[in-house]
Amino acid sequence: MIKIRFAAIMFIFAALLLCGCAYKFAGGGELPGAVRKVSISVLENKTAESGIQNIITNDLIYEFTRNGKVVAKIDDAEAYLTGTIESANDEAISHKGDHTSLERRVKVVLGLKLKDRSGNIIWTGKDISADQAFAVMGDKIETEKQRRTAIEVLSKRLAEKVYNRMTDNF
Repeated sequence: MIKIRFAAIMFIFAALLLCGCAYKFAGGGELPGAVRKVSISVLENKTAESGIQNIITNDLIYEFTRNGKVVAKIDDAEAYLTGTIESANDEAISHKGDHTSLERRVKVVLGLKLKDRSGNIIWTGKDISADQAFAVMGDKIETEKQRRTAIEVLSKRLAEKVYNRMTDNF
């Protein structure tokens, strides 16, 4: 009786395992145009946020590398990713009274293009955005640190979003 029950459980487990093989996470595909080596240029910063282009570019490079895509120098690459940081704005999301913010949200918007060696556009990502809340502190310097940390957090999310959109093969 126990052997039959154990065999039935193992059979069900094996059947579920085989059925689950068709499932895959978003962004698990290949880069557009069968690109294997990509170069990622430092993004153009159209905002007043100093250094944000380095934070986001580094997170993009990390995301591609983490997912097994070769990030190469432009001379060795089959395609190159360029883009702009279109905006980095924040707004109050919670208040204390009429004039005091307790919490704010920073939102960053990107526009990106993946081009082949000939300059032909393989993929375009417009208005790719992410946002992150941060606490408003009593000290302006501390509030700015909170904002910077929020930008670092949303940058990682942006990099994941870019990679997933680029490798979705729908």
